[in-house]
Amino acid sequence: MHEIVTSRLVLRPARSEDVGPMHRILSDARAMRFWSTDPHPDLATTAEWLATMIGRPGDTDFIIEFEGQAIGKAGAWQLPEVGFILAPDHWGKGLAHEAMAAIIVHLWATTDASCLTADVDPDNDASIRLLKKLGFHETHRAEKTFFIGGRWVGSVYFALARPTPRPALAATGPAQ
Repeated sequence: MHEIVTSRLVLRPARSEDVGPMHRILSDARAMRFWSTDPHPDLATTAEWLATMIGRPGDTDFIIEFEGQAIGKAGAWQLPEVGFILAPDHWGKGLAHEAMAAIIVHLWATTDASCLTADVDPDNDASIRLLKKLGFHETHRAEKTFFIGGRWVGSVYFALARPTPRPALAATGPAQ
C-alpha cells in the first residue's frame, strides 16, 4: 500500500501508533454524531477497529495525516462504499474534500469499481454538501437503518459513476 500526497495531506496506510489519535476522534461525541456506531468507550475498542485497517490487502482505506498528525480516516473500507471521518478541530478547512477528491482519483485509477457509493445520516448537512460537491448524486433514502445512541437514524444514499474515458485529442501538427 502506498501513500497519496496532496497539497496539505498525506493519505497513508494505518499503523499501530495511530490508535491514540484515532481514539481521540472515535471517542469524541461531536465526530461520532453521524457515524454508524456509538463513540468508542475505550482505547481497546479503537485498537480493535484500527487492527481491521492494518495490513488489509488492497489500497483503498487511508489515515489522513495533516502537519504530521493523524486527523482522520477516508477511503473505501469495502468497495464501492466510501466514507470519511475527521477530527472536529479540523472541520471547515476543506481537508475532507481534499482527502476525498484524491481518494476518488486513486480509486478510479486502481480499481475496477463502476461506481462509488456513500451512506449518510440525513441530518449530516456538511457531509451531504461535500459529497454533492465531489459529484455524488442522491439515489434514495431509507428510514431506521442504524440504531445508534438509543435511537434509530435513517440513511441518504449517494452514488458517483466512474467517469467515461475522454476521447483522445486529435493531433494538431501538420498532416503526414
